Amino acid sequence: MLILVTGATGKVGRSLIARLISDPRFSGARIRALCHNRLLDETDRVEVARGSIADREVAAAALDGVTHVVHLATCKETPDQVMDVTVKGLFWLLEEFRLSPAARQFILIGGDAGVGHFHHRHDGPITEDAPHMAYPGCYALSKVLEEVLLEQFGIQYDTNGCCLRAPWIMEKDDFKYTLSFGDDVFGGPDWKTLVPEADARRYAEDGTVPLLRDAEGQPLKRNFVHVDDLVSAILAAIDNPRAKRQLFNICMDRPVDYGEVAAYLARTRGLRSIDIPSRFHSNWMDNSKAKYFLDWQPDYDLEMLVDSAWQYERSQNDPRTVWYPG
Repeated sequence: MLILVTGATGKVGRSLIARLISDPRFSGARIRALCHNRLLDETDRVEVARGSIADREVAAAALDGVTHVVHLATCKETPDQVMDVTVKGLFWLLEEFRLSPAARQFILIGGDAGVGHFHHRHDGPITEDAPHMAYPGCYALSKVLEEVLLEQFGIQYDTNGCCLRAPWIMEKDDFKYTLSFGDDVFGGPDWKTLVPEADARRYAEDGTVPLLRDAEGQPLKRNFVHVDDLVSAILAAIDNPRAKRQLFNICMDRPVDYGEVAAYLARTRGLRSIDIPSRFHSNWMDNSKAKYFLDWQPDYDLEMLVDSAWQYERSQNDPRTVWYPG
């Protein structure tokens, strides 16, 4: 088994490679880590390939002898790169995969941006049958196009591919910094721009957290997944015959309720919260299909997500770094 991991230096790639190395089920597996801007250390089981998947020759070399692909590489709101990497790059990978005699399975990690996450209203739980609904910007459009490309290769060539659609992926102290009123905020919204400047400075200093409200004035519900749970789903999908040509929502059992987060942080850490109105919409991703087909179950709930983020202590050689906008 030779597993190609694209986007190997990201949070999911690093965690996945570590789990593959340590899991006895994959003791015979070798990993080829495709890196672009950053590098991993090579070991007796991990080899490193360099280049951009937008280049067909890079994609072809990366696929040589590969049995499984876990495609993590993506772009955010970077219009000058997003189509080359997420659309053309995925096309070249799929083309080389379908032509390879060694290829057995292609796993794409998708995103809930493809169904609009909190930008669009959904009348019920978001299942895998929900229509694609990109919100403004190039990132959400790219997540739609990725899923469509993989689906169509399955229709055209009976490619053994599956998509694991994940919402916002958390690790370490990420969730704590999604709620920061400072310059260290992780992702969006950028809370400091939604309140007066002096208030933002005070909130950042005393640890006040935003209680985001949806378009109806209720505490917003938004989907998350911890990287450990996403990696567990990837491992459950590898060589699983029930995963062929399937799409799975991979997320926490319940969306994160900003009101519940504020109440929990007030009770356990004495932190205040401040209401932030929005036009966003609460939603709820349904992960029951992954539980049924993959025999997978997330470990993280709201309290575990909060506690793990607030208790995490970074070492000096692990500074908080945001590698992409958003």
